[in-house]
Amino acid sequence: MRCSISSRAGQVIAQGRLMLDKDENGDLRLNFQTDGGRVIPGGTIGPDGDLTPASQELFRQFRSTWRMIDCTLTAKSDG
Repeated sequence: MRCSISSRAGQVIAQGRLMLDKDENGDLRLNFQTDGGRVIPGGTIGPDGDLTPASQELFRQFRSTWRMIDCTLTAKSDG
C-alpha cells in the first residue's frame, strides 16, 4: 500500500509506506518509512489492537519532522 503525506495546501511532502515494527521492548509500533528510507516513528499499538494512540503519535512526529501544523496521510492500494 502506497502512502503520501500532504500539506494543507495539497503539496506532497513525502511518499512511502506504513509499517508495523517491533521496538526494543517487543511492542508493536506504527511507523512510516519514506521512499528515501527515513523512518518516522509512531506510537505503540496497545494489546487491544487500537491504532488511535499510535496514529496520533505518528502525526505528532509528522508535524515535528516537517514543521507543519496540518498534514494529511493518503493511502492507495498497489493493485
